Amino acid sequence: MPGADRPAPPSSGSPALGRRRFLGYVLAAPTLVTAAELAPAEPARAESASADIPSADITELVDLNDVMSAAALPTSGLITVQVHTDETVSFALPRAEVGQGITTSTAMLIAEEMDVPLANVRVTLADARPELVFNQLTGGSNTTIATYTPVRVAAAVARGRLLEAAAVALDSAVTELTIRAGVITGRAGRSTTVGALAEKAAALRTQRVSTALKPSDRFTVIGTPQGRIDALDAVTGRKKFTMDLDVPGAAPTMVCRPPTINGRVGSVANADEVRAMPGVTDVVVITTGVAVRARTFGQCIDAVRALRVSWKPGSAEGKSDETVRRELAAAELPLGLPPLTPSVEGRFTFHFRSNSALETNCAIADVRSDRAEVWSSLKAPIVAKEAIAARLGLPLGAVTVHVTEGGGSFGRKLFFDAALEAVEISRKTGKPVKLMWHRADDSRQGRTHPMATSRVRIAHVGDTVLSYKQRHTSVATDLGHGFGEILTAMAAKLPVADLGFSETFFQLSQSMPYDFGVSSRLLNETDKGFNTGSMRNVYSPDVTCARELMIDKLASKTGKDPYRFRRDSLKDERSRAVLEKVAEVGRWGRVMPDGTAQGIAFHSEYHSASAVLVEIDCRPGTVGRPVRDGVTGPRVTKVVLAVDAGLTVNPRGLEAQMMGCAMDGIALALTSSLHLRDGYFLEASWDNYFYTRQWNTPPELDIVIMPDTTGKPGGAGELGVAASMAAVACAYGRATGTMPTTFPVNHGTLSFEPKPTTPPVPQSPTDGLDHAY
Repeated sequence: MPGADRPAPPSSGSPALGRRRFLGYVLAAPTLVTAAELAPAEPARAESASADIPSADITELVDLNDVMSAAALPTSGLITVQVHTDETVSFALPRAEVGQGITTSTAMLIAEEMDVPLANVRVTLADARPELVFNQLTGGSNTTIATYTPVRVAAAVARGRLLEAAAVALDSAVTELTIRAGVITGRAGRSTTVGALAEKAAALRTQRVSTALKPSDRFTVIGTPQGRIDALDAVTGRKKFTMDLDVPGAAPTMVCRPPTINGRVGSVANADEVRAMPGVTDVVVITTGVAVRARTFGQCIDAVRALRVSWKPGSAEGKSDETVRRELAAAELPLGLPPLTPSVEGRFTFHFRSNSALETNCAIADVRSDRAEVWSSLKAPIVAKEAIAARLGLPLGAVTVHVTEGGGSFGRKLFFDAALEAVEISRKTGKPVKLMWHRADDSRQGRTHPMATSRVRIAHVGDTVLSYKQRHTSVATDLGHGFGEILTAMAAKLPVADLGFSETFFQLSQSMPYDFGVSSRLLNETDKGFNTGSMRNVYSPDVTCARELMIDKLASKTGKDPYRFRRDSLKDERSRAVLEKVAEVGRWGRVMPDGTAQGIAFHSEYHSASAVLVEIDCRPGTVGRPVRDGVTGPRVTKVVLAVDAGLTVNPRGLEAQMMGCAMDGIALALTSSLHLRDGYFLEASWDNYFYTRQWNTPPELDIVIMPDTTGKPGGAGELGVAASMAAVACAYGRATGTMPTTFPVNHGTLSFEPKPTTPPVPQSPTDGLDHAY
């Protein structure tokens, strides 16, 4: 294509000669449409790998994020940037926006490369596209890493094509043109706009072109704090979530669920009576319970509460926290013979935790005899589409799955159980349905972070660590949402021998940042009777918390300062810099009153590093302060979190992510857990599931974003959770003089009266002044 490789002046955003060039495409379309062409990359290989994974970290060769990026790369050319005549640029992001801000960061990448206003970039969510294979899975902090280069290349190809069209329109050479804020100016001051060129720059046939990306020293958007592009719509109620959509005929629908986990319907005694209730249109038995469809959700709740159902036993019948703890103890892999040198050892228990997002599980479905259409917030929409087609016996092409924006996820929306229920109900009733789970459904029948134990042994001579062993034992984590397929497809290229799904996931997501001699970590899982999920940071919070507590124990035994012990043991300067920063900003070692203390911890993953310093108040007046039906306990009064996520696209977005990570860590360490009794969880609402509340939110919170050390983005979405949880646990141990071994530390306190399991949902509040369930 004439002029495609010509360098443009600095103001056009093109790099100087000699910079790496990329290949892309201008696609045949009425207006300008472009895509990237990137060669598939293979994850690094190791010469050999043992099931015990000794000494060397697999993650120093390849980690889970690398595997996801490599799996996504072959289909990167199927995602496109399109320029429109109204001056806007659009991009259908093949990921799920669930509050993490990826639509904003993606828009920033396009605005940067094309030199168009950020406000003119429209990022939507792509429908399920099976041709993308592994390029439509949201998780593992991978979105920005995987899409950073493909999106920029497609945008750079569009910019180059627009400059060529402008050269003709303005009778100028490409080298004489400048582009700023979507306006292209030529010699003598003549100008045109991106929108005016959208059709002229289009191609009649697909053309392969070469392009170069803007160098980082010319960035004006990337790295600049930006507010969320959807913030105004979110706070004014204009943002559309699944339940906000107006799908013709889709009526409110809810499900009467069993009293124990995964119970099944035996019989329904009063189905006709409930069908006759005001507003109720349908009552049908489905795989997971009894569905009711009505004119309003209030009528649905009344119908669910009125149903008289006999239930068959569930998959966790009769189980409790204690019985699961015994199962885990029996399944624990051995640490081996005691070392000949001194050692420290500890065993830690992590209870079940809810994986519910702020937005309850929901989906809309319209199933006809020959087709189906579904709307839901899905992080694995291709797998969902395949499962729905199989459930309905329809060809894959007859199923349309629309990905809606979601109100939180934390791993929950990797699962599509609401969508499967919605299509089953729609098929049985012959009508469109708008299915919403009740908050009690989410707590008792939804996805949970599995209960686990972790045993750690550190052998040492003085303050020199000779070996580190960790055996993590967990209720089985369900990976049947897309991660398993990726690991299967890439298995031959991974240095993990013949390990199973969970163990492979575990090894690829855990790192050992300290120089601790011969180290090994192993996972063993047991009991598949629970609905588990890949909660934010998956295994890392528990694994890291156990490790960092044992580092504190070893530092105390050897008479070393916990911060200095970590700093001296970290393997690289980048990690030390993050740890040193939190110690400096948080004033590590300052004198504090009795009953209060500081804690510090470190965690690295997916080419990023984080460190957290917290201060905690465990004095009786704080621990015993009264809160209505609440678990109070200690309060974290200060958090300093330093993060090095490489090149940060949107510092404001990263800061918000780290704030959320800190709140997660406080909850995991102190207050949030599910209590299992007789085959069901006692919690049935946010009222009695104690995520970090206002009374436990630190008055001082400082997020420090370190300068870019790598020139490319690292993983950030989950990064700060593990270090935050560990720092709170370490602070608690130092403040009380006793290392905590059970999490959350307040799990033994049941501060609420459990709601009944029959009926399965509580009575609705009678007025707006009452406390909502």
